[in-house]
Amino acid sequence: MTATECVKPDYVILVDEQNREIGLAEKLAAHRENLLHRAFSIFIYRLAPQIEILLQQRAAHKYHSPLLWTNTCCSHPRSGESIIAAGSRRLQEELGISTPLTDLGWFQYNACFDNGLSEHEIDHVLIGKAAEDLVVKPNPEEVHAYRWISIDALQKEYAAHREQFTPWMMQALEIARKGF
Repeated sequence: MTATECVKPDYVILVDEQNREIGLAEKLAAHRENLLHRAFSIFIYRLAPQIEILLQQRAAHKYHSPLLWTNTCCSHPRSGESIIAAGSRRLQEELGISTPLTDLGWFQYNACFDNGLSEHEIDHVLIGKAAEDLVVKPNPEEVHAYRWISIDALQKEYAAHREQFTPWMMQALEIARKGF
């Protein structure tokens, strides 16, 4: 990057308690100030022979929750972008995959982190079925590792090592399970 180039800031969509858009805020500012904003969490699943979901371990340099395991992909839509379009964009950017997505609804949560940041989100839960020939190509800027896991194995691992997972993942999984 040259001295004349600037990094364009990311913005999140601020919402009220009913998920109605009320404005925009710079992403890090929203996370510093605990502002309610729109987000999504994606679960890609496969049948092998039982349902397995694709988890990712967040990259070590992420602004919060580094190296924690979470759902397949999560992020924020851009202004004017639908949840499905945003989910498709981020799946491609983070994991190099593409599959049709379904929005199963949303929930609200608020999690505060040791570094002073927070997630205060209306989180849309999206699911997609993996094609049999799915090839995952993780972006190292976003993803440290990935793996497939059955829901039963995930629940056992979560019960034993909750601290290794993001705070929103299991709440999002409860919604996602309705669509598998």
